[in-house]
Amino acid sequence: MDRAFRDPRSGRDDRRPAGSRRHLEDRDRGTPAHEEDVTTLTRGDQLVEGAADRLQKLADEFATQGGAKARLAEELAQDAAFIRKLKPSLMAARYRGEAPKDQPPGENVQAPSGPQLPPRPKQKPSGGLNPFLVVGAALVAGIVIAKVIDWRGHAHPRN
Repeated sequence: MDRAFRDPRSGRDDRRPAGSRRHLEDRDRGTPAHEEDVTTLTRGDQLVEGAADRLQKLADEFATQGGAKARLAEELAQDAAFIRKLKPSLMAARYRGEAPKDQPPGENVQAPSGPQLPPRPKQKPSGGLNPFLVVGAALVAGIVIAKVIDWRGHAHPRN
């Protein structure tokens, strides 16, 4: 068959061959779930990782040259390890309590795959009276007190 039976202007012709599998999802043949995929890193993570890699590469070059640069190489390697800790995804995990916050410098740690603490219980409202009820009661009490004072003033006039 060369073309669809329906008129293309009828809104029912999708211009695809009959029997296509458009209703099925494409299979993902990527890396296994337990391996970190570079494409899953956010843009910020990629920038931080790239900066840390450049610092580490510079530290390695300085270490091979020797002399004063060799002493600087150790500091640059520590800076590279620190910069890796500044990944936005790791910072967010530490903020949510999913990653440890107190580690000595120099340890390169990845964020855990799941939360480490149980979820916090939701706090119940403290209760108390409705503020509109309190304001309404004060208004009614004020009106009643004003009426009583006014009534007592008429009972004993000062001629």
